[in-house]
Amino acid sequence: MLDEPLTKTLGSATAKVMAEHLDLRTVGDLLHHYPRRYEERGQLTRLAELPLDEHVTVVAQVADARVHTFNAGRGQRLEITITDGSGRLQLVFFGRGIHKPHKDLLPGSRAMFAGKVSMFNRKLQLAHPTYERLDAESGDGAVSAFAGKLIPIYPACKGLESWKIAKAVDAVLPQAGAAADPLPPALREGRGFVSLPEALLKIHRPATKADIEDARERLKWDEAFVLQVALARRRYADTQLPAMARRPVPDGLLDAFDARLPFTLTEGQQKVSAEIFADLATEHPMHRLLQGEVGSGKTMVALRAMLAVVDAGGQAAMLAPTEVLAQQHHRSVVEMMGELAEGGMLGGAEHGTKVVLLTGSMGAAGRRQALLDLVTGEAGIVIGTHALIEDKVQFHDLGLVVVDEQHRFGVEQRDALRGKGKQPPHLLVMTATPIPRTVAMTVFGDLETSVLDQLPAGRSPIATHVVPAADKPHFLARAWERVREEVESGHQAYVVCPRIGDSADEQDEPRKKSAEDEAEKRPPLAVLDVAGQLTAGPLEGLRVEVLHGRMPPDDKDDVMRRFAAGEVDVLVATTVIEVGVNVPNATAMVIMDADRFGVSQLHQLRGRVGRGSAPGLCLLVTEMPEASPARSRLGAVAATLDGFELSRIDLEQRREGDVLGQAQSGVRSSLRVLAVIEDEEVIAAAREEAVAVVTADPELEALPELRTALDALLDKDREQYLDKG
Repeated sequence: MLDEPLTKTLGSATAKVMAEHLDLRTVGDLLHHYPRRYEERGQLTRLAELPLDEHVTVVAQVADARVHTFNAGRGQRLEITITDGSGRLQLVFFGRGIHKPHKDLLPGSRAMFAGKVSMFNRKLQLAHPTYERLDAESGDGAVSAFAGKLIPIYPACKGLESWKIAKAVDAVLPQAGAAADPLPPALREGRGFVSLPEALLKIHRPATKADIEDARERLKWDEAFVLQVALARRRYADTQLPAMARRPVPDGLLDAFDARLPFTLTEGQQKVSAEIFADLATEHPMHRLLQGEVGSGKTMVALRAMLAVVDAGGQAAMLAPTEVLAQQHHRSVVEMMGELAEGGMLGGAEHGTKVVLLTGSMGAAGRRQALLDLVTGEAGIVIGTHALIEDKVQFHDLGLVVVDEQHRFGVEQRDALRGKGKQPPHLLVMTATPIPRTVAMTVFGDLETSVLDQLPAGRSPIATHVVPAADKPHFLARAWERVREEVESGHQAYVVCPRIGDSADEQDEPRKKSAEDEAEKRPPLAVLDVAGQLTAGPLEGLRVEVLHGRMPPDDKDDVMRRFAAGEVDVLVATTVIEVGVNVPNATAMVIMDADRFGVSQLHQLRGRVGRGSAPGLCLLVTEMPEASPARSRLGAVAATLDGFELSRIDLEQRREGDVLGQAQSGVRSSLRVLAVIEDEEVIAAAREEAVAVVTADPELEALPELRTALDALLDKDREQYLDKG
């Protein structure tokens, strides 16, 4: 019944607009299109005390009513004057909407009117107010009921205002009784929830605010529970898949690597490594998320996991989102391994293996050799970009896939790489973007989570300051002086800009537009412009170079190599340096137009400095006024180095859809009333209940309503997303 197309109930024109603009196609879709908020008609207001731009409810008598024509008689307007003894007010109705009020509201009749007070020709008026006539018998009860009524305001679109959606909901609401209740009866009764049909009635047509709360609490649980059941089923299915156990061999490559480390692993690194090794030793695929603060040593943990797999006769692949990062990872892995990365080569260690790089822009000869090394098993470790996913790339025995910066990859890309093993390979997903616990339980709910929250010894603090360039231009001049001072002390600096500047078509790195972006008429500052101004001005005489995503790969690699070697003083770059770039001698960073970056992105960028023994300095330059939301965002970044705290702030400032929608799965968010940050307790409790249900009945045979809700809530695209997780 809820699968019935809206065309049957509402007609083709309205149904077409709903499908195109709101993605609502069935009765069930519309019933789950909940009001965004509720207007209260409010207490009765005297006409003498009407507030402008507010919703009011008045009881008054019609003094006169007149129809006016305009546009040479083609248009009609009904003007009604009402009075309550304290003052007079004009009501206005237009077009075809005049007939009913013209018939109902005759002079001398008494009614209640509700609407928003506006101003026209310097007079207050209500345009198209709702009204209810009062006869002589109508007492105070009828007035109070009308005035206290809650009016649902729906997410609307052009051509389909909230009140039209409300009328459409009225047409389908009788069918709410057929809604299949996904919550198992014991869970529903144990938590004292109203039934699903009752929740739908109360969310759409509440009599009281308590009705709204009852409905929202119940519907939040539906969303959290169904999603957690889907994820729990995915985790359960993973435990049923076969995989080859990969155990490191004593006195092998891993032990040889550990023996050459010039430092001791942190307690956190040891703990997380133990979790990963335990997963690798099982005969079903590991699915683990490794999240850690910038600089917490995730790459070291991942490398040791890769070496363990090579010890066990398998191969490991690391997937990086950009060529710059893939090259950086390759360089640092080869440096950390030394002669152990020269397996089969003259001078290579006895336990060594080959570490190869594979990117889209490699020359034909290098690419051919890398592919040969992979298919023969000569190379135990490969690091690359999405070039690793191409059909031509074949592995001898792929045992582990490490995905760096998971949020930058589509699910299909990850899945294609996992499909290259003889059996499903183990999967380790890494992110330096701290993820609040609830998001980890939803977006990455099919992965077990490990957290590295300890920074290695020797890391230095980073001081962060906002530089208000518009209010205090001398602060910006001082910022460039600080950069000079750092360079004169033997250190290096980054200057980050949001744009490249060599064409109108700026597609270097994708960037979300903020509301301030739209308001800001000046184009974002560009790398090429800023670099030119600095070399001719405040940083004259210093060795300044540029780095951005549209440079040829060899040029990018050359610039990064020379910067890492200390041959460049200041690197003016786009966000290509956001993750993975590791130059311990770089101590200062100036981020231009910092308000154009997100909170988490600023935290990532800042993590490029303070990586050595000298303290780091990060300056956030902005031209936004002090009272703007952008400035408060920058203030939050300057106030804390805690990435998890910043990720909460970041998430609170974005729509939930960014969390579970296209950012992750390519389909719109299935969450309507559940707020990932605020509803942490609901999500945690729903996860526990979901695990218990799936453990007892993996196919949900005893819960057909839950199975139906699962199919409805998670459309085919989203099911595929969870399957590929």
